[in-house]
Amino acid sequence: MALRTRERPTRRAKAPRPARKARTTGAVAPAGRFALPVSTAPMEARSAPELPADGAWQHEPKWDGFRCLAFKSGEEVDLRAKSGKPLGRFFPEVVAVLRQLGAAQFVVDGELVIEVDGRLSFDALQMRLHPAASRVRKLSQETPAKLILFDVLVGADGAILTGEPLVVRRAALEAFARENAVTDKLELSPFTLDREEAERWLTGWEAGATDGVVAKNLDGPYECGARAMVKVKRLKTADCVVGGFRYESDSAEVGSLLLGLYDADGTLNHVGFTATISDKERPALTRRLEGLREPPGFTGKAPGGPSRWSSERSGEWEPVRPELVVEVRFDHVGNRRFRHGTKLMRWRPDKDPRQCTYEQILPR
Repeated sequence: MALRTRERPTRRAKAPRPARKARTTGAVAPAGRFALPVSTAPMEARSAPELPADGAWQHEPKWDGFRCLAFKSGEEVDLRAKSGKPLGRFFPEVVAVLRQLGAAQFVVDGELVIEVDGRLSFDALQMRLHPAASRVRKLSQETPAKLILFDVLVGADGAILTGEPLVVRRAALEAFARENAVTDKLELSPFTLDREEAERWLTGWEAGATDGVVAKNLDGPYECGARAMVKVKRLKTADCVVGGFRYESDSAEVGSLLLGLYDADGTLNHVGFTATISDKERPALTRRLEGLREPPGFTGKAPGGPSRWSSERSGEWEPVRPELVVEVRFDHVGNRRFRHGTKLMRWRPDKDPRQCTYEQILPR
């Protein structure tokens, strides 16, 4: 999953703008407390269809994990999710690593990830969000997490760096990583200043390690809570069989299509849904689907009621004969299913439904 790190940027920075929701750069917090409050919001990214073409940008992989701000002061360590919720109790092995570092204080920004069989596993991360401490301890030993670092808000000397440009923060982060290296526990995220190389990262689906690219302004400060970065997701497409549909709430027209893929045994399994149907298309599509109604629809895993996989308010669905094929665009796959809703790209009347197999969405 490794991506090559390019040279550290040496661009001369412009005068930095003041960061939001953070103390002034260069200030040092009193001993015995975090240099920034744990309520500090991480800098976020706005979505874009392509990477910025002008200006000075640093490009980094967009890791498929849990965003995390890690705070340390003496023996006290706190991990916070992007939502502000504490994560430390779910990742005790990461807390232990940070507590044992030589640096007595810092605030770093990164991503919690778990590798299973050499690949990042979002499902393994989600399994950590369990109420039983014994279960969390067991998983932390069986599938330990690591923290990938990509920014620093407070250095090991206690200096607040949020107002410094990225070129300064990255240099401080690399120094921090050298002085506090822990193999397989802490990892420095790579970057490139080459837009063409970053674009190649977007098409490298075989790597299976990241889900896109984040671009950061080289001259920009760390703007807490602001969407000051640009993210471009790696999007893939797959041809899926329509195995059923759901009506719109309080409507007699189709609201979403239920998607299926065949496994090696020839069983059609439900893998997700798409709801990007235009109002103009909806009436005719409804009549077409109703003409194909026939159980069972899916011969393997079938849709259930509302769950984290679906935003539909009703668990009721209508099975159809597996004759229609659609091409959909998706971002994440977890547990052999689309983790989010998909975008309908086009109908594929030229495609044999039996050609719609899992191989399209499994990492290679």
